[in-house]
Amino acid sequence: MREVYRILDANFNRAREAVRVAEDFARFALSDADLAGGFKNLRSMLQECYQRFPAPALLAARDTGGDVGTAITSPTEMRRADAASVAVAACKRLTEALRTLEEYAKLALAEEAPKLEAMRYQAYQLEQRLGRRLSAGERLANLRLYVLLTSRLCRRDVLETAGLAIEGGADAIQMREKDMPDRQRLELARRLRELTARAGVLFIVNDRADIAAAAGADGVHLGQDDLPPSAIRPLLPPRALIGLSTHTLEQAKAAAGAGADYIGVGPMFPTATKDAGPLAGPACLRAVLQEVSLPAVAIGGITADNIDQLVAAGAKAVAVSSAVIAAEDPAAAARAIREKLPAGEQA
Repeated sequence: MREVYRILDANFNRAREAVRVAEDFARFALSDADLAGGFKNLRSMLQECYQRFPAPALLAARDTGGDVGTAITSPTEMRRADAASVAVAACKRLTEALRTLEEYAKLALAEEAPKLEAMRYQAYQLEQRLGRRLSAGERLANLRLYVLLTSRLCRRDVLETAGLAIEGGADAIQMREKDMPDRQRLELARRLRELTARAGVLFIVNDRADIAAAAGADGVHLGQDDLPPSAIRPLLPPRALIGLSTHTLEQAKAAAGAGADYIGVGPMFPTATKDAGPLAGPACLRAVLQEVSLPAVAIGGITADNIDQLVAAGAKAVAVSSAVIAAEDPAAAARAIREKLPAGEQA
C-alpha cells in the first residue's frame, strides 16, 4: 500500500501547486475575479479531500530523494513562451494529477474517487474558460475601430459602406439590423462575412446568435436584456466571440462572470440610438478600464471631434455608427477617427 500512498501524496502536491499557478494568473494577469475564484474554490476542495486521507501514511510514503522522476526532463520543460503558457501548462498538470488521484483513490479511500472525478470535470471547465479568455484576448488585441452597420443609416449602399469603412481603418464590422426580415438579414450577413473575411477584419452580428452562426460570423453582440452569454455560447462555434453592452461599472465587472469575451461601455455621449441606455460618459469608461480586465470598446455618440476625451480616459477601442456610415466619404470619416486612436500591438 505504501506505493499507492506515495503516488497519492505526489499528485496531491502536483494538483495543489498547479491550481495555484493557474489561480495566480487569473488573479494577477487577467484580473478575472470570477475565474480566480473558481480556481481558489477547487484548491480548497482539494485540501479538504486531502485531509480525509491518512496524512501520516501519505507523508511517510514520500521519498523525494529516491524519486527517479526528478532526473527525467524534456527539452521544453524549462521553457515557456509567456505567462499565459505557464498557466495553460499548469491546467494540463492539474487535470492529469486529478485523474491519477481519482484512479488510485479507488485503492486507498474509494468513496473519495467520485469527488475527485467531479473536481477533474470542474478543472476541465476552468481550463476551457481560461483558454477562451486567452483566445479572445489575442483576437481582440489590435481592435481599435469597430463600426456598427445599419443599412437605413448608410448614405451609400450598405456593402459599399462596409468596404469603405474597412478601407478607412475599421478592424471590426457589426451588422446591426433591427427591422430587416430574417432571410434578408441572413443574406446580408453572409455577404458581409465574405467581405470582412477577404479584408481580414472581424465580423460581429448584433443580437442574433442564429444569424451569426449561420453566416459564419466571428461572434455576436448582446444587450443587457438579451439572453445571457452562458445561454448563447452553446449555439456558437467554440472560438466565437460574445460581446456584451454595459452601462455601469457594476455591469462591466459582472460581464466576465457572465461569459462575455469583450464589453461595450456606453453611451459615452448623447446619442439617438434608442437602446443605448443611460449616459455613462468618459468617467465611467476610465473606471471600467482601471478595474475590469476584459477588452472594452467605448460606444455612443462618438465622433472625430470628441474622441480625444475618450483617448484621455484610456480608450484603446471605440465603436461608431453614424459618424462613419452616414458620412459622404465613410473611408475618410473612419480614417479621421482611427488616426486619433493608439496604434495596435503589432504592425
